[in-house]
Amino acid sequence: MLVGGRAERPTVTRRYVLTLTPEQRAALRAGGSLAPLRVDLDRIYREVEARTPQDLRFVQEGDRWVGRAQTGWKVDRAATEAALRRAVGAGAGGSALNVALQAPERSVRWGQAQGLTHLAGGESSFAGSPAFRVQNIRVGASRVHGTWVAAGRSFSFNRAVGRIRAANGFVPGYVITGGTLSKEDGGGICQVSTTVFRAAYAAGLPITERHAHSYQVAYYGDPGMDAAVYAPSKDLRWRNDTGGPLLVQASWDVKAERLRVDLFGRSDGRQVKVAAPKISGSRLAPDPTFVADPALAAGETRRLDMPAPGARVAVVRQVRLKGGVVREDVTRSSYRPWGGVFVVAPGDQRLR
Repeated sequence: MLVGGRAERPTVTRRYVLTLTPEQRAALRAGGSLAPLRVDLDRIYREVEARTPQDLRFVQEGDRWVGRAQTGWKVDRAATEAALRRAVGAGAGGSALNVALQAPERSVRWGQAQGLTHLAGGESSFAGSPAFRVQNIRVGASRVHGTWVAAGRSFSFNRAVGRIRAANGFVPGYVITGGTLSKEDGGGICQVSTTVFRAAYAAGLPITERHAHSYQVAYYGDPGMDAAVYAPSKDLRWRNDTGGPLLVQASWDVKAERLRVDLFGRSDGRQVKVAAPKISGSRLAPDPTFVADPALAAGETRRLDMPAPGARVAVVRQVRLKGGVVREDVTRSSYRPWGGVFVVAPGDQRLR
């Protein structure tokens, strides 16, 4: 555990039951073979060695972040079985398992040496999302979760997520392409890229590629803080300029319908200030669009996306670095008016 910059190693105790008959005990005292116990011994070894090394991850406990990593266990079979023979010979009721610890690649002590701490987080709501969208958000977030970005290197959202296809767990959903609505694997993935963008933005990291959506998306709240992706033409990229390794973690709450991304790295004392969005050139939303879905019954209507006005949006960010140097940038977005989308049954008179 990494708590407040201190490394702690809790004691972990496990007990495994190996039942011996009086005849087996007598045979072992006489130097007999362990072959009759091999099945049970191998079962215990498998249970012990199921504990594998796990890299450092952070969990929030109250108002603090605690880093946790896990050593793997490897049984020294020869030493364990020699100890078993001695215990049986002495009439003892138990025997120690001899276990070697296998450290993860990124251990707690490694994280302590790197000075890792919570840098910033980003959130978004997917309230009201259809089932396909929730599935794609969960899959996309899980593929981003646990990504490490070395000092000086860039994060690419498309590279972290990989190919968006059914084989990777994504399902078909509605996406906006070229001003129209179509169904493709991964509809809703921009919820994840938007949340990653917000975390990197709040951490004061240099954003090297970011695209606004064609239209304001109701799920994302305040305009100007979204990030559209569409491989390979549109990506979200930012650079780790903290001087140390950086960890991306994602978490989601399906019941609360919220997605969160947190960044952990070496703090250099930078301070980030983000101004409220400046909105200009507002234009009213047009009439909604209706698309057909054979799964709906006649007369049934389902809202897929909310209408939104067109606008130009500018968000100013100031990053005060160590030594007093101030870096300022402006994130600009231009949104077309959007009438929203409703799904209806085939043959509905509102279809064009």
